[in-house]
Amino acid sequence: MVRQPRVWGLVRGRTRGLFDELAPSWETRIGPQHVAALELALDGLDPPSTVLDLGTGTGVAAKAVAVRFPDARVTGVDLSPAMIEQAKAGLPPELAARVGFEVGDASALAVEDGAFDLVMLSNMIPFFDELARVTASRGAVVLSFSRSDETPIYVPSDRLERELGRRGFAEFANFSADPATALRGTRR
Repeated sequence: MVRQPRVWGLVRGRTRGLFDELAPSWETRIGPQHVAALELALDGLDPPSTVLDLGTGTGVAAKAVAVRFPDARVTGVDLSPAMIEQAKAGLPPELAARVGFEVGDASALAVEDGAFDLVMLSNMIPFFDELARVTASRGAVVLSFSRSDETPIYVPSDRLERELGRRGFAEFANFSADPATALRGTRR
């Protein structure tokens, strides 16, 4: 789908259904490495005030970034209503005032241009045009894959850099916490 974005319209419904079915057991399927490389990629970033976690699933990464950046407002978006229900149910009360979850399609987000200082994706299809549109100038994007190239939805770093570079991102850095990998880029 990275090569053929139009295909997304054909598989969106099936993808939503699959993740709705997986939602109740999702956190038993992911291991401690799920956010390990993502956490490394966050090191050295200026604290963001607004964060978007695309493909948030049950909100594991959204909650981790909220703990790491206690002044940030974090929005988790997922195509699956069942995943969002799980994320909301598992949100600790101390994070509830600044972490929210909503159903949405990462290929066409209902947010303003440049709305987020940090945009994160874990194990998700990168819709590059939308990433560029919603990331603030000098904002960062972090794409992570919990099992590197064995992740079912995986895009190699060179492809990520090429596509993001075409859309105004630079200063790329790669991170690894075996078996997880991540790439960070900054919007010029």
